[in-house]
Amino acid sequence: MRLKSRHKISNQEVRKILVRSANWIGDTVMMIPSLMALKKTFPHAKITVLASPWVIPLLENHPSVDKTMIFAKGDSVFASLKELLRIISWLRAERFDLAVLFQNAFEAAFLAYTGKVKYRVGYTTDGRGFLLTHKVKRDQHILLVHQVEYFLSLIEAMDWHVEEREPILYVNDEDSRSGSLMLSSIGIEDTSFIFGINPGAEYGSAKRWPEERFAFIAEWAAKRWNAKVIIFGSFSETEIAAKLTNLMHTANPINLCGKTTLGQAMALIKRCNFFLTNDSGLMHIAAAFNIPLVAIFGPTDHIVTSPVSKNARIVRHNVDCSPCLKEVCPSDHRCMLSIEPEEVWEQMEGLKKELKIATI
Repeated sequence: MRLKSRHKISNQEVRKILVRSANWIGDTVMMIPSLMALKKTFPHAKITVLASPWVIPLLENHPSVDKTMIFAKGDSVFASLKELLRIISWLRAERFDLAVLFQNAFEAAFLAYTGKVKYRVGYTTDGRGFLLTHKVKRDQHILLVHQVEYFLSLIEAMDWHVEEREPILYVNDEDSRSGSLMLSSIGIEDTSFIFGINPGAEYGSAKRWPEERFAFIAEWAAKRWNAKVIIFGSFSETEIAAKLTNLMHTANPINLCGKTTLGQAMALIKRCNFFLTNDSGLMHIAAAFNIPLVAIFGPTDHIVTSPVSKNARIVRHNVDCSPCLKEVCPSDHRCMLSIEPEEVWEQMEGLKKELKIATI
């Protein structure tokens, strides 16, 4: 890592900080330790995070964030241009002293530059180095580390202090109450053992373990652990969840896929006693709450995106074409299809025993 700058930024000259968030749910969770480090380094500064609307619930309740601003580009060139102009006007009115750009895109640096932010810190990606006042050039090593460390390396390149390296999330009272009401309305008591499953993955079908294998695990959890099974996911994954529900015969799952806000989903995941998931944003949310979980990895790189939690385990097979990072498998999907339900269940039972998790 190499920093290019002629000026060291002092605490005294920074009162307002702009952070450009990552766009994906999982990446935003993995960015949280860097936000915490910023708050520790500049305790008297107000931190505003500019983010896509779907990740705002991850940020708006966090004590390291003072304010969030939605950046919602439209479906047309005109709508997107209008939003860019709105954000630039807002940035100029706010008069930020410092921008920390965790999003790698050229656009993030362009907004900070045209928004007249005094100091602009970021990686020199996407040809944007000339727009930054503090340029951090990536080396080969940084491309191989976990995403949490990738974000933290930007902080450490500036000689800012890092204490926590694990994401921590917070749920607001309204979402907690809403989640509790949702559970009580479907007959789930406070003492119930809740087994959450996340059969989807927004990035693409290659990341998804087959629904019928999730069904096997859910049936076993219901029978052997006396678990209440809840299916999580986004609206775009409702078809996957419906197929999974139809494959179950004794578990009688509660399908909440597409029926909650992200904030409500966070509250409900926090209530889970155990979680089974593909590599996904919800996986990182469960890990941030330290929910015992097993994650199934196939085409993605477990070194870079594994769940950051002492209560998490991953199941993956070494195959010659993995990690390919493809959205759709171009061949036989062996990285996922070679993983059998019995192997996943064995990992679950092992983690349950290790953590001394009691079932009813």
